[in-house]
Amino acid sequence: MTDKKKGNAFTNNPLVRAIGLQKIVVLLVLLLMIIFFASVSSTFRQYSTILSIFDATYYLAFLAMGVTFCLITGGVDLSIGTGMFCYALAGGFLITHKDMPVIVGILVTLACGLIMGTINGLIVSRGGHAPFLATLCTMMIVRGLGAIITGGASITWPSHTSPNGWTRLLFKFPIERTMYPLGIVWVLLVAVLLSIFLNKTRPGRYIIAIGSNKEATRLSGINVANYQMLAYIISGLCTGLAALAYSSAYQSMAPSGGGGIELNAIGGAIIGGTSMSGGSGTVAGTIIGVCFMSVLQTGLPLIGLQANYQQIIIGIVLIVAVYIDVLKNKKLA
Repeated sequence: MTDKKKGNAFTNNPLVRAIGLQKIVVLLVLLLMIIFFASVSSTFRQYSTILSIFDATYYLAFLAMGVTFCLITGGVDLSIGTGMFCYALAGGFLITHKDMPVIVGILVTLACGLIMGTINGLIVSRGGHAPFLATLCTMMIVRGLGAIITGGASITWPSHTSPNGWTRLLFKFPIERTMYPLGIVWVLLVAVLLSIFLNKTRPGRYIIAIGSNKEATRLSGINVANYQMLAYIISGLCTGLAALAYSSAYQSMAPSGGGGIELNAIGGAIIGGTSMSGGSGTVAGTIIGVCFMSVLQTGLPLIGLQANYQQIIIGIVLIVAVYIDVLKNKKLA
């Protein structure tokens, strides 16, 4: 007797198996959600709203792509939300208060992400601390550093009309009084590079192996600590990119900002199919999940829901996503 394939004709379809059932379901729900918001709210159909969705997608996508690597190893990075604000504050402070060239502010912003990602990686991989607790502590540290650097004041990067405002043009480019979402090009470029790294290179495969079975990976001769740390370094660099995207899309940043954004990024990764227990996840799925979160967060206020109800709905969506992840892991066990 031959073993029958589990599932049905749809789930066993080569295209469905290649894309992933969860990604297809999320895409369909995303499409239905867009149709619903567009039919209920005329504001949702306006071009300015579309730009707002893209603005939210840029920084959230960078955060989510970075934390995907941490989640795949079985860890997490909770410092990305407040870190994004802290790094943007540091770079913006040098530009607006110390008259440094814009390129210096950009490099400092990215360097802050790299340094904090390395610190998180060292604490988790070398120090043996639980990722949740370790990055929760660094989240508090970077929030304090942001306030110290700016003296508790908000920081605004140069506007797109000023001589030093060219960084904003990298994400929204004006042509004949119309702003075009150029930032999607950078998001897709980084997504392609990270996807190739994760799936086509040896370090990427080792990162996945760590999440699948850490002990077996160690026994096979792989330096688990090095590749575990690499995942957090990638997360830190992506947080630096998110800081540039946020500072280019929004007017100002406050030292107290960023709290809770990490949950939206992690939620986007989980909705896109990244497992909380590690060992599986894709950059493409994360991008889909982030689009889902951005549309949901933009659409809910436009149909008249108050902030409290918005949080409840988003929370329920994340609970469902985590529950699906749990069921998926039980089937694989």
